[in-house]
Amino acid sequence: MHAIVDKVTQRIIDRSRAPRQDYLGRMNELKTRSPHRNSLSCGNLAHGFAACNQDDKDTLKLMNKANVAMISAYNDMLSAHQPYAGFPDIIREAAHGMGSVAQFAGGTPAMCDGVTQGQPGMELSLFSRDTIAMSTAVALSHNMFDATLLLGICDKIVPGLLIGALSFGYLPTILLPAGPMPSGLPNKEKQRIRQLYAEGKIGKDELLEAEIKSYHSPGTCTFYGTANSNQLLVEVMGLHLPGAAFVNPNTPLRDQLTRAATEQVIRLSRPQGGELGLGDMIDEKSIVNALVALLVTGGSTNHTLHWVAIARAAGILIDWNDYAELSSVVPSMTRIYPNGEDDVNAFHEAGGTPFLIRELLEGGYLHGDVETVVGHGLERYAQMPTLNDGKLVWQPAPGKSLRPDVLSSAAEPFAPDGGLKVLDGNLGRGVIKVSSVAPEHHKIEAPAVVFNDQNELKAAFDAGELDKDCVVIVRFQGPRSNGMPELHKLTPYLGVLQDRGFRVGLVTDGRMSGASGKVPAAIHVYPEALDGGALARVRDGDLICLDADKGALSIVVDEAEFAKREPARLDLSGYHQGYGRELFGWMRRSASTAEEGASIFWNHEA
Repeated sequence: MHAIVDKVTQRIIDRSRAPRQDYLGRMNELKTRSPHRNSLSCGNLAHGFAACNQDDKDTLKLMNKANVAMISAYNDMLSAHQPYAGFPDIIREAAHGMGSVAQFAGGTPAMCDGVTQGQPGMELSLFSRDTIAMSTAVALSHNMFDATLLLGICDKIVPGLLIGALSFGYLPTILLPAGPMPSGLPNKEKQRIRQLYAEGKIGKDELLEAEIKSYHSPGTCTFYGTANSNQLLVEVMGLHLPGAAFVNPNTPLRDQLTRAATEQVIRLSRPQGGELGLGDMIDEKSIVNALVALLVTGGSTNHTLHWVAIARAAGILIDWNDYAELSSVVPSMTRIYPNGEDDVNAFHEAGGTPFLIRELLEGGYLHGDVETVVGHGLERYAQMPTLNDGKLVWQPAPGKSLRPDVLSSAAEPFAPDGGLKVLDGNLGRGVIKVSSVAPEHHKIEAPAVVFNDQNELKAAFDAGELDKDCVVIVRFQGPRSNGMPELHKLTPYLGVLQDRGFRVGLVTDGRMSGASGKVPAAIHVYPEALDGGALARVRDGDLICLDADKGALSIVVDEAEFAKREPARLDLSGYHQGYGRELFGWMRRSASTAEEGASIFWNHEA
């Protein structure tokens, strides 16, 4: 193992010893009672299979046959999840072929950040993760099940499914991806059209046509944002079948992978003699593997929140220093939009996750001695699935990348580090992703222009008030303020300013997600403005220094004068009512800091 990867792993093990032991103790106690269906009264059991056909009822009367819970985030508005419509029938058929049963245990919400971007609904997005976790727990609470299949892909959905399922971590669990849509309009062209629209050079009709050509069919959006980062990280953790992440939906190979995953989760179940559950497979080493995978691919900054929360659900404590130290030594091996011009389909065709895993294992960047859904050891994940006369088989990943401009080797990476930095200073603590930020933009020192709402920036841009070197401050965007919405509405305007030759940066207590681009952005800054953080005392014209190379985020002002300033206060009631936002007030009030996962479950103050 690489010395730093080993060091960080051991630090996480030591830090997590007490909560991890407590978690495993609880899971082991629950495991000894399984199959839990055996503990149900006759009335309980009759209710549990009342709607089943007679064959399934006869099977479920027996305790030596598995019942698989399907938990799905299907809806037909969300392109990534629309393909899940047909999965239950495939899963039931495969389960019957194994002499077992599969029941649809429950559905979870699945909102699309692409639809809600810049809209009030986006203020529910982050909290949908913990809502999904609770939905998953409710679905599994009937104690009818011996194994779990999780059907979900996008931003908050996979983290929510995992957090919920980890409360039932004694059950073996496999995640089922549905795959990305085929490639549409090239991402570089899409970005060009968006910037033209921001400049007023084209109209809404032209913009809409470009967006329709980009997002055009069932499947996950093809840029490397949070959804596709989810899939890659989960596969590197050994929770998918090998090579399953980026197989397109509605193809024979995808359907065979779904059947095979169903059969495999049944083999892992207690009635089939299995001993390991999800809580055994998600351990300190697999969490570190996920962080390494995130960093070498320039994945979503949302996972500086989500994987903290997932790890905590398994009794594992990680923080941003762990991310930063790993990032300083792992190589940058991909160029996937927005860190390059090509999409995840090109990455998959180049060798994809199997090639990446093999390279990282050989370089000592991944722990190979982990438990996975296909057995002990990560080496199996260096294989790619394919069909041979209709039969699912796995073949070794290609010896060399088939697209070295998209996927590099570990020996000849695109950059020597992962591009994620922690920023700290008298403005607070946050993170920055510099994978697609040019080195000359890693440091900016310029006057602040302060906004309390992202919509204010467009008006200032249109008025020409931002045609200058500046650091844009967008505050009152943290989880406790308004649910921490993503602020991608800002990206085209800031990109235009940079293209005009101005030095610009962004500092916010909000999020920018996996599509963070070429403008240096200090995000997730806390303490957030609502909690009296330093951002609440910044004024227009204050000199702000953002230095990604040194990890510094500061305001250059007399300390005594700054301390005396009254923090800005904002009437946020307009962000707390309407569009369902009034139902989430308790979540806003309970949310932890960004570095604690922005979670309602593990707020250190609760």
